[in-house]
Amino acid sequence: MKDMAHSVLPPQPRDYAGFNWTGFTTLYLKEIRRFWKVGMQTVAAPVVTTLLYMMVFVVAVRGSSPPIHNIPFSAFVAPGLIMMAILNNAFANSSSSLLQAKMMGLTSDFLTPPLAPIEQVSAFVLGAATRGIVVGIVTAGTIAVLPFTDLRISHPWAIAYFGIGASLILGLVGVVTGLWSEKFDHLSAITNFLIMPMTFLSGTFYLVDRLPEPFRTASHYNPFFYLIDGFRYGFIGEADGSIAIGASLVAVLTVSLSLICWQLFRTGYRLKT
Repeated sequence: MKDMAHSVLPPQPRDYAGFNWTGFTTLYLKEIRRFWKVGMQTVAAPVVTTLLYMMVFVVAVRGSSPPIHNIPFSAFVAPGLIMMAILNNAFANSSSSLLQAKMMGLTSDFLTPPLAPIEQVSAFVLGAATRGIVVGIVTAGTIAVLPFTDLRISHPWAIAYFGIGASLILGLVGVVTGLWSEKFDHLSAITNFLIMPMTFLSGTFYLVDRLPEPFRTASHYNPFFYLIDGFRYGFIGEADGSIAIGASLVAVLTVSLSLICWQLFRTGYRLKT
């Protein structure tokens, strides 16, 4: 009888001691496959958009734009455009993923499994960062092989640090936005009235030191300025601002936003209602 009692006991739940790598990897791969399945829209389209910017701002004004930092205007603009692609796509991936999950009632897919908040945040953010980095690499490779500019590398560490840091930061911002948004209009409002203006007013196409006051000073309070400036420094070896401040800002924003996202997932903000 004892043997029969033991045989009908329900299976015990799996005990995940420490970090649940199985659940994290599954959710991360789901985020990767989500954007890769529509690669023409999520990877190819941003590359085409960047090339159109290059044609407008470089080819159309060739010969009329003076060199900046003693380098051709095209070499100055190209890193900024690559960073724009990284920022926009990292943000779009995490924000749209969470908003779609909420609108379609699929939040139980990652709330029901034994995933801790840190594992959920890590999967969504790293998935967004992966998309941003993939788009950035493809964009840089496309620009390098086309006759728009001579894309050189001066400081590889700066390219890696600011590129990965920017993708993580915008992935975290996308998580906050996706949790806060209740419909796509909210997501579009953040994109059109916050992300895009901060990107275009961050020195992507010009030196901020040439701006009149108070816009010059205000630009130095724009975190996107330091992300683009540090990334560009890795290519051309010249910076418009302080690289030390930019590197510190990347670390502070990454840690701060990670804690905010962890707290939002821990409390189930707009996920469990």
